[in-house]
Amino acid sequence: MMFARLPRPPRGLVRGAVYVGALAGLVAMAACSSPSSRFYTLGADGAPAGSAAPVSARTSAAPAWLIEVAPIDVPPQVAKNQLVVQTGPTQVQVLEQERWASLPGDEIRRALSTTLTQQLGTIDVYGTAYPDTTPVYRVSMNVQRFESWPGSHALIDAVWSVRAVRGTGVMTCRSVVSEPVSGGYDALVNGHRVALQRIAMQVAAAVQMMAAVAPKGGSAGKGAAFAVPACPSAVVSS
Repeated sequence: MMFARLPRPPRGLVRGAVYVGALAGLVAMAACSSPSSRFYTLGADGAPAGSAAPVSARTSAAPAWLIEVAPIDVPPQVAKNQLVVQTGPTQVQVLEQERWASLPGDEIRRALSTTLTQQLGTIDVYGTAYPDTTPVYRVSMNVQRFESWPGSHALIDAVWSVRAVRGTGVMTCRSVVSEPVSGGYDALVNGHRVALQRIAMQVAAAVQMMAAVAPKGGSAGKGAAFAVPACPSAVVSS
């Protein structure tokens, strides 16, 4: 029996195939050794200090009034999934492996909504239909500074307002909270969480003050004017 001899591939082609295979192996090894990303959230751990009752007990009955927490604006330089930390007065560093679970504006809105609904025993009806006869107070916030200083402090500077949706009264306030932090990104994120909870408590107090002076009766005080109380005390701290 006779066998045909197959032609040998050119040496250059063999060397090229070996090179490509080795390169692919190195890429795979680099991918396996790359550090994985860590994700952080500002979500509240539970009801803030001073809450009167568990959430299940407060939400079983229809609340006397509702809140509407609008989307929150943050500075463009921190409006990204990566954590942005201050390395100096005029320098920042974008951390590729340290990331927010969602965009910072969404994280702040969700945490603020959770704290307010728990503290006030009400419901956030943003994007949801609600009865025409129930008073609604809209909470808006513009975060002007959201600074992360590792090993030093976490700072939130926010201008916020509480407005009666069916009335003309608006309370506009400013909160500046600087929370000291230890080293590590977990501590830094927790500093922002604590600072935001302190601001949320001030917002909650403002909503209660607005609800206390709002006209009663009619279509939940629709179109009625009333004296807007002053902002809660101690809205600036450091």
